[in-house]
Amino acid sequence: MEVILASRSPRRRELLKDLFEDFEVIPCDVEEKTSLKRGHAICQYLAKIKLGDLPTRRPDALIISADTVVYMDGRVYGKPQDERQAKKFLDELSGKRHSVYTGVAIYWQGDINVFYDKSYVTFKTLSERDKLDYIATLSPMDKAGGYGIQDSAVVKSYDGSYSNIVGLPMEKLKAQLAKILK
Repeated sequence: MEVILASRSPRRRELLKDLFEDFEVIPCDVEEKTSLKRGHAICQYLAKIKLGDLPTRRPDALIISADTVVYMDGRVYGKPQDERQAKKFLDELSGKRHSVYTGVAIYWQGDINVFYDKSYVTFKTLSERDKLDYIATLSPMDKAGGYGIQDSAVVKSYDGSYSNIVGLPMEKLKAQLAKILK
């Protein structure tokens, strides 16, 4: 079976290696914009559009795409555009608990199955120095919310699926694949 991961994320690539020995990585360039307002709806919609035209180009492949959003108080935190925005995200998330949604789309044999998982992350209360030091590592720049769960410099605790927060909810993905591929 040909398996394709439609994502640029090196973290998703590492997670998917736990399920598939061999797969291709083919990210699709799509505009990641939506007027949707709720975290679960946004991540599922974006995961689905990230399949791009791969189902048409590779109809016999199993194709997996995903999108992760950080959500707090009705606001979505995507990947910061620059260091200034990363700082703003850290200012707002510092000392607070927020939701992390990851939507996943699976294309297989003409059907698209979309689902999501939700976890919670609590930030440490960060000093100005903590924020600037963290931004200087450049770690915030390619991650939703401007941080990585693996970065103990900012994360106090989490509830739910760790892999969901990283960017691919492995427990739910395994269950969905078991249903789809039976």
